[in-house]
Amino acid sequence: MKNVFMHRRWHIAVTVAVLTLGAAGSGNAQASPATSGCPTAEIFATDNPAIITDPADPRLKARLTRFDHEVRRIIHAHGAKPGTSTLLDGVFWSADLKQATYERSREFDVNRVGRDGLRHIAGVIAKRYHQESVLTFRCLPRTSPDTDAVEIQAPGVSATRLHDALLADPRARAELGGGSTTLDGQLILVAPIADLPLAQKFTKELGVDWRKAQVRHGDEEFVN
Repeated sequence: MKNVFMHRRWHIAVTVAVLTLGAAGSGNAQASPATSGCPTAEIFATDNPAIITDPADPRLKARLTRFDHEVRRIIHAHGAKPGTSTLLDGVFWSADLKQATYERSREFDVNRVGRDGLRHIAGVIAKRYHQESVLTFRCLPRTSPDTDAVEIQAPGVSATRLHDALLADPRARAELGGGSTTLDGQLILVAPIADLPLAQKFTKELGVDWRKAQVRHGDEEFVN
């Protein structure tokens, strides 16, 4: 595995957004309305090709500042408009290693880009930084024929809590693989729509208040 996205095919993913979870089998849980504040697309990537299993590894403290600037230049050079970038702490379960792995990465907002352009940019990033794959997410209406995934963000989750929850839940770590948190404790997971019920169950076990959760719909792709 060369990056966090390689061994997790995050059958689920959760990153923040906007939609009523009741319409996706969430019982009485509610999220905010539709797609306000959603960029055209997002790219999740890192510049680290190594597998990290030690949570105290100094590489997990990196700010990835140069990487941030370089990816923004790549996005701009290929005709899209870079937006904000967010530093992430990822925790993922490796079935091969039988233990959790960790990664520092960034989420990049990308605007003025179509499906093919986004795929091309992600491919350039994957090759330049020797990544097995780079995850992209295009924000789309829930009714779009291209919509196949959700992105959920929920506050109040640390990387440590995410790690402990994965170890305690064999199904979640096997099916969902892992997820990421922002430095201020925002959970981020991206997953196929069919896995939303499992994602909701797992996040509730993490202590997530679904009244504060947000869900985006769109199209996910792992680009290599």
